[in-house]
Amino acid sequence: MDEGLTDAPQGVGHGGREVGHVPVLFKEAIDFLAVRRGGTYIDATVGLGGHSYEIAKRLGAPGHLIGLDKDPAALEISRRRLLSQEADWPQVQLLHAPFSEVGERLGATPADGLLADIGVSSLQFDSAERGFSFQAEGPLDMRMNPQAELTADQVVNHFDERELADVIYEFGEERRSRRIARAIVRSRPIRTTAELAVVISAAARPMNQAERRIHPATRTFQALRIFVNHELDELRALVSKAPQVLKPGGRLVVISFHSLEDRIVKDAIREGVKQGYYKPLTKKPVTATQDEIDRNPRARSAKLRAAERV
Repeated sequence: MDEGLTDAPQGVGHGGREVGHVPVLFKEAIDFLAVRRGGTYIDATVGLGGHSYEIAKRLGAPGHLIGLDKDPAALEISRRRLLSQEADWPQVQLLHAPFSEVGERLGATPADGLLADIGVSSLQFDSAERGFSFQAEGPLDMRMNPQAELTADQVVNHFDERELADVIYEFGEERRSRRIARAIVRSRPIRTTAELAVVISAAARPMNQAERRIHPATRTFQALRIFVNHELDELRALVSKAPQVLKPGGRLVVISFHSLEDRIVKDAIREGVKQGYYKPLTKKPVTATQDEIDRNPRARSAKLRAAERV
């Protein structure tokens, strides 16, 4: 996990040009998906529609594109982008739902491809009022779905010290979790992202050059975000349902942004191969080129894995 000199969280990158970004590993994802004209494809994390727009162009009028996202603001933007009046344009169905519900939402028709770009979209990360970043003053929210009940504020200000340390360690892989949790509890109430970042930075000062490469609060913010949004549980649900969702020859393409996610995807594909569901298309995860990283530092931690349903 290496975010460089910023707190750019893993998973930023499935936005669109409306907010100044193109999706991470864009060409690689589309190439592995191998879109067939007239097919049925699912973008399980439609975001701002960057991947979906390219899929739709290749599907043409006979095709069917299904996009899911639990962020209504992102869906509104993607809706304007994807519900085109062009003549040779597929049927587009956009659903306000988490990607874990892909099996229930698809119905009886299996898909030719399933794409998931896991993590925070640029829209979410760049909106201070959403509370995902500590580079701007914002509330401790971090909900991808604003209608969800649990917020980062509730975790930070109401979990006991041991629970908080466990969240930071398990979902942020932060070795200094106990020290950080203790500092947070002693500093309560903490109301903003900037306040939390200051508390964490004081408790977890970098000890060497490697630690100075990332902000001390990066892993804790990652942990809170993943926990609040149940991201790993939803990813497990998605990859477990994928073999039933895809038709023979259908492609599964998943882009992840940290080791916890990548491990889930890798294990699911490996298990699918053992059970005769998949032919792996990537022996090792595909990563961004140096050129892409130079253009978009947020691509540094991206990993793509793909498999074909057999």
